[in-house]
Amino acid sequence: MTDQSFRFPRFFVTTPSPCPYIPGRLERKVFTEIKGREAGPMTEALSRIGFRRSQNVVYRPSCDGCTACVSVRVAAREFVPSTSQKRLLKRHADLDVSACEPWSTEEQFDLMRAYLTARHPDGGMAAMDAYDFADMVEQTPVDTVVVEYREPHPDHRGRLIGACVTDKQSDGLSMVYSFFDPIGERRGLGTFIILDHIVRAQRAGLPYVYLGYWIADRPQMDYKTRFTPVERLTARGWMRV
Repeated sequence: MTDQSFRFPRFFVTTPSPCPYIPGRLERKVFTEIKGREAGPMTEALSRIGFRRSQNVVYRPSCDGCTACVSVRVAAREFVPSTSQKRLLKRHADLDVSACEPWSTEEQFDLMRAYLTARHPDGGMAAMDAYDFADMVEQTPVDTVVVEYREPHPDHRGRLIGACVTDKQSDGLSMVYSFFDPIGERRGLGTFIILDHIVRAQRAGLPYVYLGYWIADRPQMDYKTRFTPVERLTARGWMRV
């Protein structure tokens, strides 16, 4: 018998706009809204075919004549850190790491503004204000946490130096958006946040950590293929890079 409560989502396409990654090209996305009791299973099913979540919407690129954006994920169960990654894990092992409920804070927003100003001043999120940030964190129909990374302090909570909005799925962790102190003395925080998520997936027995989209030959995205084994989504399914 068909479950009449299940509603197949309606998909929509955005108006083409300048691509933030490849000069001279136009970006277009296909998206759908997720809500109700099917939000979790629907989000997971769509993530396995290349969709990403933003608030209560999932989307993926659908650009005319371009397939440069490729979904990638780390095979967490098989991951073994390199020598440099082991050093990084050891260097930041003293950080106070906690998975928090998805409620935005002024401290998180200030850190993200500093990160965007230093790393992505001309990016699509550069104009984000506190209300936009609150929507990004709090408007989630799925199981979401904000993983916070703080400097150690013996008496009270240390300074926030990193955070990641993370969706918990049955097959892994999806890193929706991460940001960190771009000018502090702690080096390699972005890499460490990914390593920490891989370790968390391993401890939970989850097979994957979803890293979003990767574009070949783009230096700012090379880091996503340094966590081996990494898989990319192709027309024939997920394959090792």
